Amino acid sequence: MTAEQKILSDKIAALKASKRAIILAHYYTRGEVQAVADFMGDSLALSQKAAQADADIILFAGVRFMAETAKVLSPSKKVLLPVVEAGCSLADSCDAAELARVKAENPDHLVVAYVNTSVEVKALTDICCTSSNALDIVNRLPADQKVLFVPDRNLGGYINKVTGRDMKLWDGACLVHEEFSVERIAELKEAHPAARVVVHPECKAEVAALADYAGSTAGILTYCGREDVQEVIVVTESGILYELERRYPSKKFYLVPTKDGCERCIACKDMKLVTLENIYQTLLDESPEVVIDEAVRAAAEGSIRRMLDMSV
Repeated sequence: MTAEQKILSDKIAALKASKRAIILAHYYTRGEVQAVADFMGDSLALSQKAAQADADIILFAGVRFMAETAKVLSPSKKVLLPVVEAGCSLADSCDAAELARVKAENPDHLVVAYVNTSVEVKALTDICCTSSNALDIVNRLPADQKVLFVPDRNLGGYINKVTGRDMKLWDGACLVHEEFSVERIAELKEAHPAARVVVHPECKAEVAALADYAGSTAGILTYCGREDVQEVIVVTESGILYELERRYPSKKFYLVPTKDGCERCIACKDMKLVTLENIYQTLLDESPEVVIDEAVRAAAEGSIRRMLDMSV
C-alpha cells in the first residue's frame, strides 16, 4: 500500500467508526480495497454478514447486484454502493421483462436463478442459488420437476452434466470467465506439471473439464488451503490472487494469461471501478444509496430465503 493509500485508509477507518459503518468487499476488487474491508467473501456470504452486522451503514465494495442483495436482506440498514455504474455482464444478460415472458410460456418450469442477477429477476425467481450450493439446490428438487436455470449457461450446463438433469438454460454468461482458454491453461500445465487447476464453474465447459477442482471463489480458497496443494493454476478473476497470497504466502499461484500474454488482464473492469477514493467519498456523503421498491424487495427476499431454507 502506498503512502497516499495509507492516508486514505486511515480516513476511511475514522469515518467507519464515527458513522457505525462497515465495508464488505468481494474477492475480485482491488487489493487495497480488500485491505480496508471488514468482511471479505463472495456476494451472498457478504450479504448475510451485512444482515448480521451491528452497523447502521453497509458499504458494498462490489457491483450493483451484490449491493442490491445486501439491501434485500438488510432493509432497515443504509446500503451504499461507491459506483452505481458498476454492473455485471452476467446479471445484465437476464432482463426481468424477458424472464417474465419466458416464465409465462413455461408455466410448468420452476425458476432457479443464480445469485448473480438483478433484484427484479430475483423477484421473479422461485429459488436462488450460488456457485457453492447450486448442485445441492438442484439435487434437492424432485427428479421430474422441470427447471428453468438463469442466467448462466455455463454454470447451468455444468449442473446438467453433473446431475444428469436437462434444465432449460438461459443464454447468459460472465464475459470475464468466457475469456479463459484451454490452450493457455495447457501451456501453464506444461510449464508447471505439479500444479492443480482450480476453475470457477462460470467458465466454458471445455475449460471446466480441465479442473482438479471446480467451485466458487470461497470453495477455491478453501481447496487451495489443502496440505497436498502447493502449486495452483487459478482460473477465475485475477483479484482473488490478493486473498490467496495473503492466506497462503508459501504457495505458488499462476494466473492464466490472455492471448497477448498479460497475466493480470483477465479481470472484471466493473469490480476494479471501486477505489479507496470513491469509498472515502461515498462514506463521507452517505451516497449513492441503494433504494429498492418494497414489493420487489420482499419478493426477491422470498427466493433467497427459500434457498437458505433448503441449504440447512
